[in-house]
Parts: sequence; C-alpha cells; structure tokens
Amino acid sequence: MSQNIQVGVAVVIVREGRVLLGERTGAHGAGTWALPGGQMEVGESIEDCARREVLEETGLALKSIEQYGFSNDILEDEQMHCVTLYVTASCPEGEAENREPNYCKQWRWFDSKRLPEPLFQPLATLLSEKPF
Repeated sequence: MSQNIQVGVAVVIVREGRVLLGERTGAHGAGTWALPGGQMEVGESIEDCARREVLEETGLALKSIEQYGFSNDILEDEQMHCVTLYVTASCPEGEAENREPNYCKQWRWFDSKRLPEPLFQPLATLLSEKPF
C-alpha cells in the first residue's frame, strides 16, 4: 500500500432534489458513480479546490460552499488510503459538460433518494453515515 494518504474534496451539488454524479472511468473506481471533485493541491483551501475541480470537470461555477462531512477509506484492492472532505454547493444554472472524458464517462442528475449503483466507495462510506 502507498505510504501516502490522498486528500480529496468532493462536492454535493443538489438542484431541484437531484444530485450531480459522474460515472468514473480510467482512474480508481472505474465503473462507479461519484460526486465531482478531486485531489487538493498544496496550499489550496477546501473551497478553492471544490471550485477548481468542479469547473475543470463539468464547466459549472459554484456558489455558497459549505462543509458537509468526511470519509476515511482504505481501498485495499487499489492499495490506497483516501480521506475525502465533502462540501455542499449551490449551482443554480448551467448543464454539466464532460470536460475530462479520460476520467468520467458522463454526468447525470439523479433523484437524491434513488442513487445509481455501484457508488464510488468513499461516497458509499459517507452516505452510510450521513445520507443526503
């Protein structure tokens, strides 16, 4: 297992009772559904990371970011230890574009009470403790 802990930020964007999820490809968790987000850069705030990652991945501009929770996952199959910091953010307008097709197959809005499966492990961990 890697000796490094990866710290990521994931963003819960809910619009009209639906949450934005992407189907992962290429990177760890391929074939699972995940929130937009990614690894923090050195010196970056959680909010700045959330804004940067969502803009890079979807083209959406975030508003009013608030802390939501965290997950701590040891992904044995992938030899990784990930700590993910979750935030909620509003994004009242615009449609998600797939700007990183090497990492995401598609972005879709899902009813927050009926999410697709399988979910990315860190998201599943969060939802087992703190559902949307």
